[in-house]
Amino acid sequence: MAIQRMDNVLIVVDDLDATISFFVELGMELQGRGPVEGRWVERVIGIDDVRQEVAMLRTPDGHGRIELAMFHTPEAIRAEPADAPANTLGIRRVMFAVDDIEDVLTRLRAHGAELVGEVARYEDIYLLCYVRGPGGIVVGLAEQLN
Repeated sequence: MAIQRMDNVLIVVDDLDATISFFVELGMELQGRGPVEGRWVERVIGIDDVRQEVAMLRTPDGHGRIELAMFHTPEAIRAEPADAPANTLGIRRVMFAVDDIEDVLTRLRAHGAELVGEVARYEDIYLLCYVRGPGGIVVGLAEQLN
């Protein structure tokens, strides 16, 4: 077997507090937060003189995790526009299963989230949408019907 599991997805952010609040409102649990620096991280990510703060969040089922990193040095760079469309190359979104898509949208809007398109029905199986949150992060929401 090549892999055991997917451990986490890293998202580099410019406002760690706002992004943590966004994902906690979504239903994730903050596992920990703290500074990351030193030669070991420089060797892993290939950037010298790195100093960052990292937060790890876990999904309620305990299986999925998102790692948020805010770089103090060197300053983070933007590789694309903040409102890049869904057909932009690279990782575009992380999808979450939710119980009530309208309730989640209402709560996330209080954290500045905006719908990318609209809530759409996929047959009689799902309600789906994309939401743009802090720093342009896009998350997908999927509510299973029946």
